Amino acid sequence: MRFVLVFFLIFTGCATSAQTGKVVAVKDGDTIEMMMGKKAVRIRLFGVDSPEKGQPFGEKARQYTADLCYGKVVRLQQKDKDQYGRIVGEIFLPDGSSLNARLIAAGFAWQYTEFSKDPEWAKAQEQAKLEKKGLWADKHPVAPWTWRKQHRRSAR
Repeated sequence: MRFVLVFFLIFTGCATSAQTGKVVAVKDGDTIEMMMGKKAVRIRLFGVDSPEKGQPFGEKARQYTADLCYGKVVRLQQKDKDQYGRIVGEIFLPDGSSLNARLIAAGFAWQYTEFSKDPEWAKAQEQAKLEKKGLWADKHPVAPWTWRKQHRRSAR
């Protein structure tokens, strides 16, 4: 019976792939590199968007992510691949907590509601806003997607 259930989950796509590996680089608040076999693979964190490099709180978000995961063996729950070929997934830290959720709760990422509708993440974001944690301490925080759009225009 167990074999039938596992086969069904895999065949229907209900099972997602999970892999473990050591984090060898933190590119920014929502992008890390993790060893998968003998190769470092870039992972874009699912459902979150951290401030960009050069944006207020961008370096603090990168440092927060690094403090939580750099050099540690983590578990990746792959969700998708993005248009750049990066794996998109949720990262679980050695204590079992979600890096993605912790970034939101600490105020170093927005919940990217275009991709994630997780109600717990939404609550965590509202709490971070109320407590003025991280980027929410800014009087006028600018979402990364807005910041990117503004800076693409000014680069032209």
